[in-house]
Amino acid sequence: MNKRLASCVIFFFLLAGCGNHAADQHEKEEKEHKKVAVVLDWTPNTNHTGLYVAKEKGYFEEKGLDVEIMMPGEAGSDQLVASGKAEFGVSYQESVTEARVQDVPIVSIAAVIQHNTSGFASLAEKNITSPKDFEGKTYGGWGAPLEKAVLASLMDVDGADIEKVDIVNMGDADFFTAVKRDIDFAWIYYAWTGVEAELRGEKLNMVYLTDYSDKLDYYTPVITTNEKMIESDPDTVKAFMAAVSKGYEFAIDQPGEAADILIKAVPDLDPELVKKSQEWISPRYQDDAARWGEQKAEVWKNYMDWMLEKDLLEKEMDVEKAFTNQFLPE
Repeated sequence: MNKRLASCVIFFFLLAGCGNHAADQHEKEEKEHKKVAVVLDWTPNTNHTGLYVAKEKGYFEEKGLDVEIMMPGEAGSDQLVASGKAEFGVSYQESVTEARVQDVPIVSIAAVIQHNTSGFASLAEKNITSPKDFEGKTYGGWGAPLEKAVLASLMDVDGADIEKVDIVNMGDADFFTAVKRDIDFAWIYYAWTGVEAELRGEKLNMVYLTDYSDKLDYYTPVITTNEKMIESDPDTVKAFMAAVSKGYEFAIDQPGEAADILIKAVPDLDPELVKKSQEWISPRYQDDAARWGEQKAEVWKNYMDWMLEKDLLEKEMDVEKAFTNQFLPE
């Protein structure tokens, strides 16, 4: 073997060694990423954009996490998070409140949206412009006692009688089909169904909860974890929330690109709806809060008091245990 050939052989051995070292290093780094799951409350939509941004942009990886975004299935996010089958979830203040009263150990660690953007929607041709107009109409819901209580609260303010509303269970029926066939109005999130109505050219009348009761301006949705996770692995909770916060901040500042990320991750979604919904919701994520995700004890207490007043809770909960801001970035 001449010197030149020997040099080449040595070079290739070194190169192969470097390649193996790089592969080993990459594998080691992959193993170091802690696997966690976040389970959604519903099918993917613009409430969840920050999670998908954090995954696509590598914010989770930067924090040493390998995050799986899961669909809820029949169990639902609260049950999966409470049981530890998922480390994190997307839920609602009303669900967390009901769970805490029953000593279910879930905790809200961020408000996805600062103010309640939900309300009762109807086609404009129905002329339902106030809670008084609910009388003599058919409401389509999902069969929860909470719905009648919310309807009654709004109608009481307007001097109307809840007993004059026909309440039916429409299950998972499509809103646009139902309001043209079976019902007069339903409870929707404007950011999705309301925006979809705009795209369809369907004019809606909206009766927002927050226009009639401050106590109904609660956090919906929220991000949750469980008490065990907070006690045993607070560093992971902090890392997760740092990445998620960065994801939602990106969606606030770059709604167009954030929408593209959600569309790429969930190609079955209508791109036009995602883009328009994202444009509508992005300024509302943080709204008037000092930082994205911030929660206030008074919001949790006000809603709990309202639920107690309406006999929707058996007892008071410890408000301070229902939520925390400690894992949000400073």
